[in-house]
Amino acid sequence: MKTLVLDIGGTHVKLMATGEEVRKFPSGPTLRPAKMIATVHGLVKDWDYEAVSIGFPAPVAHGKLLRDPVNLGPGWTNVDFAKEFGRPVRLINDAAMQALGSYEGGRMLFLGLGTGLGSSMVADNVVIALELAHLPYKKDRTFEDYVGERGLLRMGRKKWIESIFDVIARLKSALVAEEVVLGGGNAKKLKDVPDGVRVVDNRNAFIGGFRLWQKKYVLP
Repeated sequence: MKTLVLDIGGTHVKLMATGEEVRKFPSGPTLRPAKMIATVHGLVKDWDYEAVSIGFPAPVAHGKLLRDPVNLGPGWTNVDFAKEFGRPVRLINDAAMQALGSYEGGRMLFLGLGTGLGSSMVADNVVIALELAHLPYKKDRTFEDYVGERGLLRMGRKKWIESIFDVIARLKSALVAEEVVLGGGNAKKLKDVPDGVRVVDNRNAFIGGFRLWQKKYVLP
């Protein structure tokens, strides 16, 4: 099936369709649904696709967006995307989409190191949405406060990396993960990672978007 994949982030919306190259445009706190949809239509008018996959930086359950993304404008939760695109649409959290695209088997924990902390698991082809970023970690701060962009700026690179490795060890043990995969814009700043951890390219989100339509995967 020819699929259009939208990876919606806090700074850019990136698009890819089956057999096409990536295109993108700026997002940010002023981006509202109508503007996003109109811009996408303009950028993909020469593309052929039968279905649409959308990764959002917000919780998604049973194919529905539970709340507006923090870093975008309001109004997303009531949009009928299938009607707007005139094709079947599947929605998923952006971290879960990249996790699915990075999955190679077993029990895999995905952590997205960016402005904040994205998280998801895939276990035996079942995608499990997680919201670990704002759980308490230490000193009245959350996991995201230590391993997100704020932590890097506050602590410096060395202590930030130490915190990432500590968080990986704790979450891997707590969730009984066989492997931890790191994505997001800041993952590339890690030169060496512990055994059982791998760093992946953000383009894996598009692979995840294509996999959303494969019957062997169970979605959140």
